[in-house]
Amino acid sequence: MSSTTTTHLWLREETKPMEHRAALSPDVCKKLLAHGGFSITVEESKERTFADSEYADVGCTVVPGGSWRNAPADAIITGLKELPENDTTPLSHTHVMFAHCYKRQGGWKDVLGRFAAGNGLLYDLEFLNDESGRRVAAFGFYAGFTGAAVGIDAWCHQQLHAGEKYPLITPYPNEDVLIAETKAKLAKIGKTPKIMVMGALGRCGSGAVSYARKAGIPEDNIVKWDMAETAKGGPFQEIMDVDIFVNCIYLSSQIPPFVTQQQIDADRNLSVIVDVSCDTTNPFNPIPIYSVNTTFDNALLDIKSSNTAKPLQLCSIDHLPTMLPREASNQFALDLLPTLLQLPTRQTAPVWTRAEKLFHEKVESMATTD
Repeated sequence: MSSTTTTHLWLREETKPMEHRAALSPDVCKKLLAHGGFSITVEESKERTFADSEYADVGCTVVPGGSWRNAPADAIITGLKELPENDTTPLSHTHVMFAHCYKRQGGWKDVLGRFAAGNGLLYDLEFLNDESGRRVAAFGFYAGFTGAAVGIDAWCHQQLHAGEKYPLITPYPNEDVLIAETKAKLAKIGKTPKIMVMGALGRCGSGAVSYARKAGIPEDNIVKWDMAETAKGGPFQEIMDVDIFVNCIYLSSQIPPFVTQQQIDADRNLSVIVDVSCDTTNPFNPIPIYSVNTTFDNALLDIKSSNTAKPLQLCSIDHLPTMLPREASNQFALDLLPTLLQLPTRQTAPVWTRAEKLFHEKVESMATTD
């Protein structure tokens, strides 16, 4: 396709600690450039799973990390996670990223306020939806997949190294290496845990179920819940009866809590919670027993409980798919590609016009929402 107007994508360096994924893979960059009508600038990054040279080899221009601030005005700054913290400068560019500010998360007004101050525009990746309301691209499957991996591994650690701090989580070259490690630990223990996946029918939940199966957890030990099972409203004693609880729901409105402090203070089997959904600062968080995100170097939070005989630990890492950065990035970028190809006509393309309309609605809501 030839075009007199070029759409300029600028892949910024991720600054979130231990984030190794990329919104654009070299393969997708190659496809965009071959399609025509696009130019792509890629910032250098030592953390990204793809080498800078992989982008240069397909025709991208490589520039120093963090230089997006001085990018041409028409450049669309593309990334995954939040921009650097403790920066309140106005944002004048168009940004594509997961901003985590549309559901009244902590600091949401500060984020949107930067766009309003600089007359910038945010296309939030979480809200790029097709005609049916389904996200055009998501890391959900790999979030659930790696979330289940962490949950099972944390349970194994409790069995093999009770009382010891859980080790640093580092990226894996591929899922086969991760699965083999889990299987080896389970074999050493000689038994398998019972795991509940909440939201089992969605992208994220299906990923969690998939990992449990690949790790060798018997089907009878995988409790799969979705909207039908939760219709009665929480809290749910059934969560207390399993060893590992993996929460994979998409929270869109207030719901009764899944668990309560009273429950975890009582007798229970539950010893590991992985909150893949990570609605940590959301006022409607259905797991209201914690309020901080954990990290790859401090993955598990010890939950206070008067049941001292049964420790309870919780993982709330909000970028779990970076454990498998290459596979997760490749899949995400390929899913996003058809929508990226519509960027030259974003003034009329429904996915992009809906996202822009939502951005303006959220900016306007700052004046009327606490």
